[in-house]
Amino acid sequence: MDHATRIKNAEMLLEALPYIKRFAGKTIVIKYGGNAMIADDLQEAFAEDLVLLKYVGIHPVVVHGGGPQINRMLEELSIKSRFVGGMRVTDDATMRVVEMVLAGEINARIVTNIQKAGGRAAGFSGKDGGLLRAKKLAHEAGDLGHVGEILSVDPGLIRAMESDDFIPVIAPVGSGDDGQSFNINADTAAGRIAEALDAEKFLLLTDVEGILDRDKKLINSLDAREAAALIADGTIEGGMLPKIDCCLQALRGGVSQVHVIDGRIKHALLLELFTDSGVGTAVHLPPTSGAGK
Repeated sequence: MDHATRIKNAEMLLEALPYIKRFAGKTIVIKYGGNAMIADDLQEAFAEDLVLLKYVGIHPVVVHGGGPQINRMLEELSIKSRFVGGMRVTDDATMRVVEMVLAGEINARIVTNIQKAGGRAAGFSGKDGGLLRAKKLAHEAGDLGHVGEILSVDPGLIRAMESDDFIPVIAPVGSGDDGQSFNINADTAAGRIAEALDAEKFLLLTDVEGILDRDKKLINSLDAREAAALIADGTIEGGMLPKIDCCLQALRGGVSQVHVIDGRIKHALLLELFTDSGVGTAVHLPPTSGAGK
């Protein structure tokens, strides 16, 4: 390594220092999904990022999705997927697969990657410790089966894991009053957990740069009024709509800062948290209501 490279590396560390000081002791909730969960190199980089955060005194909490993996398992088992209003109908057989894939296969793999990177992780679902209490979602488009909406969040188990220096890894499966399992949207679950934890930041890893304008260029910062205008003119559509709703709800619920970032970039977490420019889109409330970085 030449002298110029050493100096550059030192400057990078100095750039990170004020952010490390700012976020030390704070909780950061990360919705983990998309290509970041599929490509081996991105999985490893994500685990390394989490371990580094923990070592500098930041408390990361991971809430993961798993739609593509669920689709693959359903196909292998010859169980047909059906969607109503863009949401997966989750009958008894599908719910068993959802739990097996989310709370089993995917959750265990994330925990293993973190521990291989030198960290300590604890994997569980929203059913454990009464974390996510849910009920059947009533949808105007029809019966969705075991798709649920969150009634309450009890963060006690997460706090216990944090205090014992574990990184919590959570599958978005909720529990009804009778113990029935419910399939919860991972973005929604992550946002509600961020609210319950009074998280300093809520980061959503996606398969795009962030939120894009009508010319498909990245929007670095977006407030609620601007988001509403982009939704009205059709610029924000499809799968980004529920993410925007989730971001704004988390902000209204007390989360300090929300960011939609590109999970296809190696070490996207570190780039967002520890650099002046960050990556992706910062979503915030209008200036009169408070704003994020």
